Amino acid sequence: MEKKNKIDQLLNQLGAWLQGTGQDSDIVVSSRVRFARNLKGLPFYHWADESKKKEVYEIVKEALFDIPELKNGIWVDISELPDLDKYFLLERHLVSRELVEKGPYKACVIGDQEIISIMINEEDHIRLQVLESGLSLLSALDIARRIDAQLARRLNYAFSYEWGYLTACPTNTGTGLRASVMLHLPLLVFTKQIANVVNTIAKLSFTTRGFYGEGTEASGNFFQISNQVTLGRSEEEIVENLLKVIDQVISYERQAREKVYTQDRFTLDDQIYRSYGMLKYARIMNSKEAIELLSNLRLGKELGIIDTDVRNINELLLLIQPAHLQKIEGKKLTMKERDIKRAELIRKRLGQEV
Repeated sequence: MEKKNKIDQLLNQLGAWLQGTGQDSDIVVSSRVRFARNLKGLPFYHWADESKKKEVYEIVKEALFDIPELKNGIWVDISELPDLDKYFLLERHLVSRELVEKGPYKACVIGDQEIISIMINEEDHIRLQVLESGLSLLSALDIARRIDAQLARRLNYAFSYEWGYLTACPTNTGTGLRASVMLHLPLLVFTKQIANVVNTIAKLSFTTRGFYGEGTEASGNFFQISNQVTLGRSEEEIVENLLKVIDQVISYERQAREKVYTQDRFTLDDQIYRSYGMLKYARIMNSKEAIELLSNLRLGKELGIIDTDVRNINELLLLIQPAHLQKIEGKKLTMKERDIKRAELIRKRLGQEV
């Protein structure tokens, strides 16, 4: 594991979770599994003084350097990063908002394909995340378990035989597992069925969030669905129950796509080609508009209306974010400058630089 900060190298690669591969990848963008863990005998981060935060940092850091899967990973001291780099990592889904908030002795390790990331001194002492492309919750769970088992041999976790893993937030107590799936659901939005789907999911103790998880709204027809309850349920039960919900949502989206494509194809074609034209020729574009238009372009690819590369679309969804644009330019940009650079980047990536 490389000890120095090499965040800039991430600009030149596409994380494995954005490859556009895996089961049901025409609808499912990615699957994520996250374990929350704490060290026995040490206070949670927000209750700890600086000496205890440092102790957690040093103990976990030493344990992480022995994990084979992280041998080629990047070590990042979050507390020492400029804000731009923090938000760059946040946009890549490698860290949480909680981690990038101010505070000492915060860090993360990022695996070489961005599949694995481990946060230190977030809300909990350890947040172990595995992120993969397509509907791959079971694969992600296997990887997370393997890493967790290796850490458990090196660390003394805070664990109760009555309550399970002890966590800063009571909703994570038990397995400490949060599983989530990112879906692209444009036709459920188009047919105005999405509100009913979200409400039904909530009644089943699952939550729906936006592209960047907790605290964000859906944009570009991307929705993240995750479990809310961990206590009293095994890891297998949590994942299996989530998979049942996801399978149903995928079925609803496929039915909506088939119905609209059969009954109102010209409206759908028009929406997709208009989006394509704006993306190829616009000179100024804000991030919200860009995400919505790229969502339509992705739908065109998924329905076979437009022949384009879904990996290119996925990568653009990442590169057009504010921190990424500024990292690409190597300097801070005003909002207007970002809107201009965003449109320029999209034109270039879609092969129409005019």
